[in-house]
Amino acid sequence: MLRGFYTSASAMVANQRYQETLSNNISNANTPGYKQDQGVKRAFPEMLIQEMGSKSIPTRRGLNIPMDRQIGSMSTGMYLQETIPSFEQGDVRDTGNTTDVALVQGDVPDEQGFTFFNVQNQDGEERYTRNGNFTVDGEGFLTSNNGYYVLNEEGDPIQTGGMEFNVREDGTIEIGEEEQLLGVTYTPDASEFIKQGDDLFAPGEDAVAEDARDVDGVNFQMQQGMLERSNVDAQATMTEMMNNYRSFELNQRVMRAYDQNMQTAVTEIGRLQ
Repeated sequence: MLRGFYTSASAMVANQRYQETLSNNISNANTPGYKQDQGVKRAFPEMLIQEMGSKSIPTRRGLNIPMDRQIGSMSTGMYLQETIPSFEQGDVRDTGNTTDVALVQGDVPDEQGFTFFNVQNQDGEERYTRNGNFTVDGEGFLTSNNGYYVLNEEGDPIQTGGMEFNVREDGTIEIGEEEQLLGVTYTPDASEFIKQGDDLFAPGEDAVAEDARDVDGVNFQMQQGMLERSNVDAQATMTEMMNNYRSFELNQRVMRAYDQNMQTAVTEIGRLQ
């Protein structure tokens, strides 16, 4: 009886964690460049159930050898193994803001390949983002909307001097008479990148991060005055949240049924008549 109790409890925990993932996706549906998380659920190993000694095998000497009859299998629960970002390209919308830049993914040589803007976090480390909602800070540096320096191809912060600038499709940024390239990183397997806060990604232990312009077959396009939307399908996510909540409720009912049976077992079984 307790096995079924634990099975339902583990499913409820997995449903709760998945609901948190879906809720986070919904809350970031309007965040530029946000990549939704997808939950991966896994089942614990199933247990084989047999009826002991239900059959016997006769032998030539007249002996019967006990044999077990297989009844079936029983699930031992489930869990949310991990959440994986979906790197599908989001739609691009016009903002009319010259500091906004959309990085549009083109053809790449790897199925899981993806491109990112280069930024510098508060610790001076290079990180990557798809959020092109840039601005110019009080010192004239081009920054992300969270205040991180946007880097050029050389890995240096971009100083605009407070001047207006133009961004060409190849990522060349023109500031007065000066030209430099916006830094763009390519990874052949985006699943190796780890999502951090403030729309940032960090390379994992086995991740490969290369200058996108040095990799053959990598194509991308910059569009100034545009922003990439999040790739969250709000309607589909809300439907998934409702289905997940129903699953949570069903497992909750199962637990209540087991609880009632346990109460009956404690109070009724073994009572002297």
